[in-house]
Amino acid sequence: MEPRGDEAVAERFEAALDRIGAYFMGSSPVQKTATQIARLLREMKIDYAIAGALCLAAHGVVRATEDVDVLISREGLERFKEAWLGRGYVDVRPGGKAVRDTVNGVKVDFLIEGDYPGDGKPKPVKFPSPALAGTDAGRARVVDLNHFVEMKLASGMTAPHRLQDLADVQRLIAAAKLPRDLAAQLDPYVRAKYEELWQTAQHPDEDY
Repeated sequence: MEPRGDEAVAERFEAALDRIGAYFMGSSPVQKTATQIARLLREMKIDYAIAGALCLAAHGVVRATEDVDVLISREGLERFKEAWLGRGYVDVRPGGKAVRDTVNGVKVDFLIEGDYPGDGKPKPVKFPSPALAGTDAGRARVVDLNHFVEMKLASGMTAPHRLQDLADVQRLIAAAKLPRDLAAQLDPYVRAKYEELWQTAQHPDEDY
């Protein structure tokens, strides 16, 4: 007799498969939210750049995500909230930086220009200006490669709960075949960590 299994686990598993399938087909709620918020910010002439996993995908590594990260200035975020809170977006926490897209049910995390990645404490690497760090990626602007790698490294180096950021950089090095000498173009604060991850990324995955 086969085990009956846990119906709740089965439901969550099926829902996860549906979400992941939609994500890799480019039609998930996350991607719809990113496209929509990019359009709204563009129409309002607010500088922005998509960061996080969606930016990672633009640079060569696709992994599923459940939220959207947007680099923006503090003034830009204030303008966006004044215009759109209560009109399809709500604060995740009153007065906080994150909002939720009520149509798609997706959280949007805003990374504020001048704030510090990872543990939030002062360090040589800050979140850059979206006007300077953004690059065109078709339906949206994303953080350019060098700034993106710097942000990820500074985050993973200083916040134990952000180790995924270091893993993202290592996967990106391997998938996009990033050169070792890219380190020279990065802030000195993160160069040694980039070279360490670059060296690790040269070992091919093994089948077991």
